[in-house]
Amino acid sequence: MRKLSVLLSSLLSTALLLLGAPTAGAADNGSWSVFPATAGSGARPYFYLSADPGATLTDKVTVTNKTGTPLTFRLYAADAYNTARDGGFAVRALDEKQRSVGAWARTDRDRVTVKPHGSVTVPVTIEVPEDAEPGDHPGALVALDERIDPADAGAVAVGIRKAVGARIYLRVNGPTMPAISVEDVKVEHTQPLVPGTGKSRAVISYTLHNRGNVTLSPKVALKAEGLFGRTLLARDLKRIPSELLPRQQVRLTEEWKGAPQVEWGEIKLTASARDSRESAAVSYFALPWLVAGALLVVLAGGAALWVRARRKRRSTA
Repeated sequence: MRKLSVLLSSLLSTALLLLGAPTAGAADNGSWSVFPATAGSGARPYFYLSADPGATLTDKVTVTNKTGTPLTFRLYAADAYNTARDGGFAVRALDEKQRSVGAWARTDRDRVTVKPHGSVTVPVTIEVPEDAEPGDHPGALVALDERIDPADAGAVAVGIRKAVGARIYLRVNGPTMPAISVEDVKVEHTQPLVPGTGKSRAVISYTLHNRGNVTLSPKVALKAEGLFGRTLLARDLKRIPSELLPRQQVRLTEEWKGAPQVEWGEIKLTASARDSRESAAVSYFALPWLVAGALLVVLAGGAALWVRARRKRRSTA
């Protein structure tokens, strides 16, 4: 049990999700916040930076303790990615390999202790490599509380380390290429055994892929057509990432309640973002099992009668 507890603690301790679109406030979990240091009255919720390959940028990050006790944090820079579950904005853990801005940025101190209701500001340096790829390199400056908070998970005791990160939106100057695609569209259809005795539904799954080098705010339109081109469904999808980061892909689903119980047609998804637009489609075939079984019985009976009649003609020839 102890080994399992340690394993789960390790898996959960460095999880850090920065979900949703950028907001006007600093990254904050109620106990501490992390944000770019500001000179004067202009607030910056995130780091918005641009640089040429080979350039060195300097900035500062502030960590504020909102509690009544001193807190010690591990500071590190991390690359960002989209979560597979819903496309949310997340960053790599401390012990993961950093390949982009997470590897280029460093703070003057990797640990800071912040007094109760106080703040500490630390210089930040970002060294962009000469061979850095043009485009967007999102990430975050993270303040990680390395203390283990116990959490009750039934029979297994686990520990979670909490972290807050201020997002970094770094663009390396050079050619940009927005490119969105929809891939691997599939449909799963469930319906009652007997037509008209219940409700049917279809679940459409697909992969949304940013193949370019800039962050996109995608839109996805769904259209389902039946026989003779009849429009069965047309909607703009809402459950999509507000930010799809470069070279990231997410698997998403959309539910179609009340999908036709008897139909043959096509489901088409069209993704668009900036100057990029692409579509993908999948065939849609719905037939209740009872109807399908009856048709099979009829076809099998017809085939048997045809074989019998043919044999009879041969025997009388």
